[in-house]
Amino acid sequence: MAERAHIGVTGLAVMGRNLARNFARHGHTVAVHNRTSAKTRALVDEFGHEGTFLPADTAEEFVTLLEPPRRLVIMVKAGAPTDAVIDEFAALLEPGDMIVDGGNAHFADTRRREAALRERGIHFVGTGISGGEEGALLGPSIMPGGSPESYAALGPILEDIAAKVDGVPCCTHIGPDGAGHFVKMVHNGIEYADMQLIAEAYDLLGRAAGLRPAEIAEVFKGWNSGRLESYLIEITAEVLAHTDADTGRPFVDVVQDRAEQKGTGRWTVQTALDLGVPVSGIAEAVFARSLSGHTDIRAAGRGLPGPTPGTLDGEAAARFADDVEQALYASKIVAYAQGIHQIEAGSTEYDWAIDPGKVAEIWRGGCIIRARFLNRIREAYDSPRRPDSLLSAEYFRDALAGAQDAWRRVVATSAELGIPAPGFAAALAYYDGLRSPRLPAALIQAQRDFFGAHTYRRVDRDGSFHTEWSGDRTEHAV
Repeated sequence: MAERAHIGVTGLAVMGRNLARNFARHGHTVAVHNRTSAKTRALVDEFGHEGTFLPADTAEEFVTLLEPPRRLVIMVKAGAPTDAVIDEFAALLEPGDMIVDGGNAHFADTRRREAALRERGIHFVGTGISGGEEGALLGPSIMPGGSPESYAALGPILEDIAAKVDGVPCCTHIGPDGAGHFVKMVHNGIEYADMQLIAEAYDLLGRAAGLRPAEIAEVFKGWNSGRLESYLIEITAEVLAHTDADTGRPFVDVVQDRAEQKGTGRWTVQTALDLGVPVSGIAEAVFARSLSGHTDIRAAGRGLPGPTPGTLDGEAAARFADDVEQALYASKIVAYAQGIHQIEAGSTEYDWAIDPGKVAEIWRGGCIIRARFLNRIREAYDSPRRPDSLLSAEYFRDALAGAQDAWRRVVATSAELGIPAPGFAAALAYYDGLRSPRLPAALIQAQRDFFGAHTYRRVDRDGSFHTEWSGDRTEHAV
């Protein structure tokens, strides 16, 4: 009998190609296919020495190369192209086979696709993969959804190629249908917030403390040796230390200040609104990117009045850098707390039974938001006293208590100097909102009852009530 592949990858752009190579490097025979056969041949010609690849020119040939139950990974553009590829291959598969979507699909699309293929006896596994092209090759963080049966057949192969931390694979079965893509979406939302906070720290160190990019790079290198150790802090130091070859200027100074986005951060915020979950830090990061792209209104706004620019001197600048480290750490904690809250809310809404501790565990390696303090998050959710909010877990509560004075100074200084820091400010406002014994929402609810008879609840007895505001202002239960 001709050799069969353990797994197949169709869609051989950079991510698909590197994922196929990762499978092959781990001893798995891999069927490879692309809409244009030239990419398939190029992969085999260039990297065939890394393992066993079985190239296919057609969809039919590709399916025949897979051993049952067939494990077919599609790595194509999200949306209509994904649907087209699913339709093409589903017609060639048998009950018990599985299609694995490793792209950044919207979780609602994954739920739709999973339900449709389930009726045909085919397992559909929406799988979040984080780590970029390097992670796909060397070991990503993998977040598969789908049925437990599909994970039993697919999981060992995914765990084999995933990043490892302390010998533990950064891959686990997240939950049914769209759970994997949901968690990857929130991962990307946290990533948006994390990047925005780091960018604000850089901006404040430059504009308030007067440090040059190379000097800020050294600050970030120092931070990366402590509690802020993370992939994003590490690469930030490298970017800030880089000099542009053409101009001799700091590289960051020749890059246009317009940040783009592919949509996952926006999906996170939209979904949070649907779930009623306050992800204000993530939302501010998305809006900050949007603002950066509106160069027309930014140009019009440059004439608006503001404080006189100024920088801190000597010891004050050094103290401020320490304050920024505290503010960055505290704000990052809030971003992760908001993301985990959204994951828990989504899990409840869709009956996924997601374990936040396992999610934190598989985010420790391979993925873009990997960071030292994910061990602390895992410990918090593995504890018998599982916190209602990450911020109430002992380690994080103490960290925020120690950081809050510096955090407040940073937000105040940014406002006084006219340096926008929406991520830091939003994170602090969220923290203060949680700790406030009473919020002004009471007034908002009274206003709603006044103009729309939307009712309100009282603090001293049960039930809903309405006041006849346009009449004699008597109150009655509703």
